[in-house]
Amino acid sequence: MRFAFKRSLSPVAYCAVHIKTGTRYEDPGRGGLAHFTEHLLFKGTETRSANTVNSYIEKLGGELNAYTTKEETVIHATVLKEDLRRAVDLLMDIAFRCTFPEKEIDKERSVVLEEIKTYKDSPAEQIYDDFEEMLFDGTPLAMPVLGKARYLRKADRRVIVDYYTKMFREENMYFTAVADMEESRVRDMVEKALVRYSTEGGKGLADSSPAAAHGERALLKVNPAFHDISTRHSHHQTHCILGARAYSAYDSRRIPLSLLVNILGGPVANSRLNLLLRERYGLVYNVEASYGLFSDAGIATIYFGCDRSSLDRCMKLILKTLTAAGENPISTRALNWAKKQLLGQMAIASDNGEAQVLSMGKSLMTYGRVIENEESARLVEAVTAEELRAVAAEVFNPSSISWMIYG
Repeated sequence: MRFAFKRSLSPVAYCAVHIKTGTRYEDPGRGGLAHFTEHLLFKGTETRSANTVNSYIEKLGGELNAYTTKEETVIHATVLKEDLRRAVDLLMDIAFRCTFPEKEIDKERSVVLEEIKTYKDSPAEQIYDDFEEMLFDGTPLAMPVLGKARYLRKADRRVIVDYYTKMFREENMYFTAVADMEESRVRDMVEKALVRYSTEGGKGLADSSPAAAHGERALLKVNPAFHDISTRHSHHQTHCILGARAYSAYDSRRIPLSLLVNILGGPVANSRLNLLLRERYGLVYNVEASYGLFSDAGIATIYFGCDRSSLDRCMKLILKTLTAAGENPISTRALNWAKKQLLGQMAIASDNGEAQVLSMGKSLMTYGRVIENEESARLVEAVTAEELRAVAAEVFNPSSISWMIYG
């Protein structure tokens, strides 16, 4: 198990187990198994009942949670620093000793099926899944994290236990912690818990190191651009998403693209598309750009919702903005402000202990080491106007852009 630690000055401590698993590692016909298994992690271990697992940290005033993505499952806890040992013990117990009672599986299956229905009632969320499914069709990244109801209904205890046993192994795990303690003390409590709970006998912890990185995967096949209009959905707004395949987590061009996406439609009022579509013309309430990175691919998207009569105008304005970004380099002054804005957002986000412990695990899993804020800042500062223009021209090339509309 890889290990990384960061010292803080807070009375609150954070810890997490990151498992290199997720939707992309599911076998054909098992869509949603990773997410379903994540739900079942809280349904009891060999020494703790479901009620004990769910209330243990809360009784200490802390929080216990988990989530699944296409490439990882994470179990994390927040506690007062004096309770960190208890939190570490619980995370290890969950990671290695779950029992998956039959009655809990059937009950939680109904919960996840309801979650899928809830998602389908939220077009602003469902459209992302549908778009990614078409963009990555025929690849391991196509399946939505929640999976498909028809597959989940077939997932019995044997399937779940086999998946858990196969994926939840020490060499496939990464433990991160942020606390106001000596690193040696935290390492000791993690190693002892690992020996106590691991079904593999507790092989121990390994330091983070560049040699631990898994390396880049072979690039996935690229599908032709598509244009999809769905009339199956009846909503007050028309929802639209457009975008294209982008750079993987190992591509150096991910840095200028991240900056470009923030300029176009980041979480700020002065993003180009927000100023254009909302502030200047009043066509939308919300428009946002995002960039998702995977180990062998990426996806850059722009989402907005508007009145049906405004759809064509919104699309033309967005495509015009993207074309301009690929043709005209940004001014030096505007580039410097854009960098400062992104660096400020990064610094504020990293000031949160939970965000830190989760980011550390993702970095450790992806690159074999924790990339410090100073290194990230240097990469952003090094971006040139020509690099921004070049990634805009390549990623948002009109021939590469796909779009999906919920009419």
